[in-house]
This record gives sequence, structure tokens and C-alpha cells, in this order.
Amino acid sequence: MEKKERAALITARLKEEYPVAQCTLDYEHAWQLMVAVRLAAQCTDARVDMVTPVLFGKFPTAKALAEAPFEEIHEIVKPCGLGATKARDIKASMTKLVEEYGGIVPDDLDTLLTFPGVGRKSANLIVGDIYGKPAVVCDTHCIRINGLLGLTDSKDPAVVERQLRELLDPAESNDYCHRMVLHGRAVCVARKPKCEECCVRDLCDNFLRLSAEKG
Repeated sequence: MEKKERAALITARLKEEYPVAQCTLDYEHAWQLMVAVRLAAQCTDARVDMVTPVLFGKFPTAKALAEAPFEEIHEIVKPCGLGATKARDIKASMTKLVEEYGGIVPDDLDTLLTFPGVGRKSANLIVGDIYGKPAVVCDTHCIRINGLLGLTDSKDPAVVERQLRELLDPAESNDYCHRMVLHGRAVCVARKPKCEECCVRDLCDNFLRLSAEKG
């Protein structure tokens, strides 16, 4: 089976298994997603979703957050880890957003990558979820599971993104990545995968290897 055919089959099965594919970060506005995804670095989405209501409640606009004292931002976001770095990036990115873009989050990757603290993962999430453009969000679940499924052969997020863009239907790519997260949390758990419950186990190199070892 060619990789594109395999990718289409995996996409279809995941779509059936997880019909609702959406970001697990809570937000109402594009600038809030930019902030939330920065906080999510090396932190769980669940923890971020506990912190952002406090942050956005105190600073309800991008302008308010841009003008907020660093110390107050830091105090709120420090439970997400790397508090000082994230607070600086959030304040700087909101300042740039307000001063250079009138508070409107850009809709293209290259521009988003010029914002403090915004990497390819964050930029893809924004253009995919906010603007509905083809996007490939390469988080740890996406990198690990696609490697097991034989679609990618690298642990470098940029390489995995490029390889998946060549294989996935652009109209499905953003939701595909969301479904990878859902699958990684529910079934393909890194330390203890529930292979017998997996809807794509017959396409998984790890499952096939373990089955062969069992004889």
C-alpha cells in the first residue's frame, strides 16, 4: 500500500472513531488562542484551561494584556511552568499584535512566526483553527503515532510536518492532527498503548511487530 493510500485510510478511520475534532484549548478570540498555545508549551491543556479564564478575566482584550505589568502576567501564568519566559512572550506578542496589526491575528504562517514565542506548531494551529486553512500541527502525539503508522520517519517536527503535507488531503489535515491528539490520549498512550482497541492497529508497525513476536 502506498503512503498516500495508507494516509487516506487512516484519516477515514480516525474520522469515524472521533467525529468531533477540535482544539482542546478553551478560547473565544484568535488572540486568546495565541496566548493559550504559548502557555501550553511543556504544559497540559487541562492546566492551561484552568489558568486562561483568570488571565483573560483580568485582561479581557489584547490591548489590556499588552499594557499589563509583566509581574501580574507572570503571577497568573506561572502554574503553567516557564512562567517568566511565557509572560514575556505573551506581553511582547500582544504588544506587536496591537501596535502592528490593530489587534487582528494574521492568517499566514510566515507572519505568525515573527511573533515572540510563536513556533510552527502554534502558527499551524492558529491558521487551521481560526482561518480554516490547511495546517499540520506536529505535537508529540502526531510525531510518535505517525511514525508507528509508517507515514513519517523523523522526530523532527518540521520534517514530520513536511512529510504529512505531502500525504494528507489538505482539507482534512488540520482535523487529522486534532484526531491524533485524541487518539494518543485515549488509545495510543505512549507508555501503555491499548492496541486491541485501536482502529488502525492493522496499519501500525508496532502492533504488527508485537503480534509477530507473540507468534
